Amino acid sequence: MHHRIIFFWAFVVALGGFLFGFDTAVISGAEQFIQQYWHLTPMEHGLTVSIALIGTVFGALGGSIPSDRLGRKATLILVALVFLLSAAGTALATNWYFFLLCRFVGGLGVGASSVTAPVYISEVAPAKYRGRMVALFQFNVVFGILVSYLSNYLIGLSGEGAWRLMLGIQAVPSVLFLVLLRWVPESPRWLLLQGKREAEAVATLKVMNPLGYADDIAVIRQAQLNAVAGQQSDSRTSGERLFTAKYRTPVMLAVLFALFNQVSGINAIIYYAPRIFEMAGLAAGASLLSTVGIGVVNFLSTLVAIRFIDRIGRRRLMLIGTLGLIVTLGLVAYSFYQHTSGMLVVVSLLVYIAFFAFSQGAVIWVFIAEIFPNQVRAKGQTLGSFTHWIMAAVIAFTFPYLAAGIGGGHIFSFFCLMMVIQLLFVLRWMPETKGKTLEEIEVGMMMH
Repeated sequence: MHHRIIFFWAFVVALGGFLFGFDTAVISGAEQFIQQYWHLTPMEHGLTVSIALIGTVFGALGGSIPSDRLGRKATLILVALVFLLSAAGTALATNWYFFLLCRFVGGLGVGASSVTAPVYISEVAPAKYRGRMVALFQFNVVFGILVSYLSNYLIGLSGEGAWRLMLGIQAVPSVLFLVLLRWVPESPRWLLLQGKREAEAVATLKVMNPLGYADDIAVIRQAQLNAVAGQQSDSRTSGERLFTAKYRTPVMLAVLFALFNQVSGINAIIYYAPRIFEMAGLAAGASLLSTVGIGVVNFLSTLVAIRFIDRIGRRRLMLIGTLGLIVTLGLVAYSFYQHTSGMLVVVSLLVYIAFFAFSQGAVIWVFIAEIFPNQVRAKGQTLGSFTHWIMAAVIAFTFPYLAAGIGGGHIFSFFCLMMVIQLLFVLRWMPETKGKTLEEIEVGMMMH
């Protein structure tokens, strides 16, 4: 029974990922209507589409501050309110600058949710099921993207003014998220490390581990003592510095993992799939249909990854996925160089998406949330998320210029080379975290 309750907590918190995915992708269906409504120049249009991504970078950068000071649950409540305000504001905006502000605020919510939701789930999930529970966040991101595409299609049938409803409909899941958070407790690890509401923390730990909760408390306390040994500290997590020698291993792993996630080319493919397919010679209609296929494959492969992440482990998923990415990216590069049939590009990228979702897509938020000690976990998640979103912005902004300047062959050869380097990184440095408690992982990180 207690596993069902914990799964409910994880599922509710993972709805932050649904809003993350929905907010990120929903602009794709509205951007042309918005450009016409405000008669935007190409530069203004680009800013309108990308402003939420800029907000995401800042949201990820500052995500650990409320998470550490106010708590994981309180931060998630703020995230839900931010998404609600962004949805309402963009739907009702009659001024372009106000619209930009609302989209930027929505981006802040995306960035903050990418920090806080995986951290919370990692702190309440049993070690045996932690991988699949944290991976629920990525599943909901992918699901949110799919729902936004479907919603845009259905609403778009109603005419030019439909863009307001496309953006405003996000208020519905935002309210649902806000309401369901009422039944989610605060992270007991955060409460104990902060020295707040100990009885509440103990009650939650009893639900999480009815027979061994006392041992869990002792382990958390000991980890806390080890962290502050030799320091003058009031044991509050917000006072612990991340960039110190003892955390160099998890910091290195988080930065490289997030960097490799983006230089795989995933956001170039997600954001510019129709353009890539047209570069390969497909007609516009076939390009759009192929893009829908990418969304479906992404969704189904994420489901498969959730089933396997706790069975075969994070490291093995990454090894399998990276090999698949190297082969598929190589085929895409070959196709552009040799000007072969556009269908080779389509098939290769569909298989690419399957391997990515099965490995990096599912593992990134799980792995980064696991490798940092309790007292700096939110800061570590912030570092990983910030690196991820900075690289996403760089890839998204530079891809059109690079595609026009050097061509698809060189671009996908670069992505392929980066995945070869990632393979070496996984083989040499990536540890396995499957089945270990967060405190056991912490000890392993400190030994490197």
